[in-house]
Amino acid sequence: MNRFVPLEGILLVDKPAGITSHDVVDAVRRRFRIRRVGHGGTLDPAATGLLVILVGGATRKAEFLLGADKTYRAVLRLGETTDTLDREGRLIERRPVGEISREQIQAACSRFVGEITQEIPAYSASRIGGQRSYDLARKGLPVPKRFRRVRILSLEVEGIRLPDVDLKVVCSKGTYVRALCADIGRELGCGGHLRALSRTGVGPFTIEQAVSLDGVSAERLIPLSQMPVGKKSG
Repeated sequence: MNRFVPLEGILLVDKPAGITSHDVVDAVRRRFRIRRVGHGGTLDPAATGLLVILVGGATRKAEFLLGADKTYRAVLRLGETTDTLDREGRLIERRPVGEISREQIQAACSRFVGEITQEIPAYSASRIGGQRSYDLARKGLPVPKRFRRVRILSLEVEGIRLPDVDLKVVCSKGTYVRALCADIGRELGCGGHLRALSRTGVGPFTIEQAVSLDGVSAERLIPLSQMPVGKKSG
């Protein structure tokens, strides 16, 4: 008599732009015909990259992954400030970038390495009195300023194509990379916003291990017994 073995494990998906993290969860549920599916940290619809999907009993690991450090590649657009701090928002200010040197950009970035205080964006999924902050902002209602402490473990300038700057960010949970980009632009005196974002690491997992949504299969599940230990992401 064959013994039924429940489907469970960790699935690493390279999320494309234009869909939500919940869309990916729903797609995996349909593919595996199982309801018990979650993820280890959401990505904005416009963002791409590593989404850790938890299947079956692996959902017990959600807290560990949500608390893990994350690695991102980001494109900072200098000289333009938007109300959402990213390219999806309304342009509210434009300033000349001028001849900003690599040294100036690196110096500005270095001021945000370590434990910092971030203002939580008004257009965010955080809750205020039971309502999503972005719902209040979209209705034109006042959104109180709120702050949180986060850690930027490293912040590297990987390329400069003014007005764009390519960044690699390794950070703690709860970090808003778009807020970081806006802060760097403000530090440089010209403003800025997040132009593009891709997550390349979550804890011990990297984007190189991920498959496309079309490539999702039971064979790609990582058993819990093989889950690496540690918080490092690459």
